[in-house]
Amino acid sequence: MNTPEVTQPPTAVVGVTPGELAADVTAYRRELRHFLRTEPQLDAWRVDPAQSTEEILQSHARLLALLYSAGWNRYGWPPAVAGLGGSEIHRAVLYEELSMADLPIPEQCMTLDTVGPAVLGFAPELAAKLLPGYLRGAEWWGQAFSEPDAGSDLAALRTRGSIDNDRMIISGQKIWTSQGATATRLLCLVRTGAPESRHRGLTIVLVDTDCPGITIRPIALASGQRELAEVFFDDVDVPLERVIGKIDGGWAVAMYLMQWERAMYCYASTSRLMRSMRRLRDEMMAHDIAGAAQTAAFARIYVQVLTARARGLQSLRRLASGQALGPEASIDKLLCGQADKAAHDLVADVMEAASLVAAPTDRRYAHDWAVEWWYSRAATIMGGSAEIQRGIIADHVLALPKD
Repeated sequence: MNTPEVTQPPTAVVGVTPGELAADVTAYRRELRHFLRTEPQLDAWRVDPAQSTEEILQSHARLLALLYSAGWNRYGWPPAVAGLGGSEIHRAVLYEELSMADLPIPEQCMTLDTVGPAVLGFAPELAAKLLPGYLRGAEWWGQAFSEPDAGSDLAALRTRGSIDNDRMIISGQKIWTSQGATATRLLCLVRTGAPESRHRGLTIVLVDTDCPGITIRPIALASGQRELAEVFFDDVDVPLERVIGKIDGGWAVAMYLMQWERAMYCYASTSRLMRSMRRLRDEMMAHDIAGAAQTAAFARIYVQVLTARARGLQSLRRLASGQALGPEASIDKLLCGQADKAAHDLVADVMEAASLVAAPTDRRYAHDWAVEWWYSRAATIMGGSAEIQRGIIADHVLALPKD
């Protein structure tokens, strides 16, 4: 993959130094916005012809390379991993401004912002070695936690990690592995303790997908995409230096990781939703294809998306200040999933009505919207179902009685 060249190097971004941008989020936003609106190479991603999962990931990898070479996606990451400093708020601003500029948030970022902080926090030497390649789009990882009999109840997982001197031998099966069909590495949650040890006997390890003994089978989704995969491990040999955190300490790493999934992932997702809502608004206005009920629904759902994003930003600010998120992070997940489904149901409703009228409509977003609608069906299931989130909120946030 060729790395794009850009007009502005990261050491002198529009006359402002990286140190100033890392210290001043407002300046970072201003200069980033200027770049996203003036860099001619970015036009290629505003209406991207890529359709298959593989094409989309390769296209987004090129976008990451462009952003990396200009320095923009290096803010919010420390110098130890080729970052330019700043906080998580810089990463949130990047996603917000990409959306505002009608550009995609690279798919790889959705996993990077979940697994990256965990690797950085629990395996800093490994992070320094591998995360720079992720940031520049040279590789991306998948998250291999769920199993056929252990989805929402991860403590029930069975994939075995047996310790043999300085090696770990992994055997078992994972399913619904994010970006599993194309990932360079997988962040795997395995059982290193006794079967009855539940969460006390789990370990997280980073496994290269080209290791002997790994079989990856892409899962064809209803949308036609093959983003997820089931992964089989047949005595896969991994050095213990790839363990994230401590042996049998994987639950603590997973819970730390979950904070970022609830906060940053949800914020990036709602930024994507804002892009879809703006596109839908433009279609509705350009072709007069929405009635009063749909216009009212648009306003209501737009506020719903903004509410979910505001909640996500509040959680991100807590993480950026060094505070841990507790069970109240389930509120983020619940709001984000509900907004995702509502927004794409509205898109489907409006575009179905558009197909019944004589006025021609520009269907340049039709493929993206169809894929996103199908994916949104899982928004209140994946990563912990809405029912489980409500249970956590009821028990641990509101302390409601069991009866």
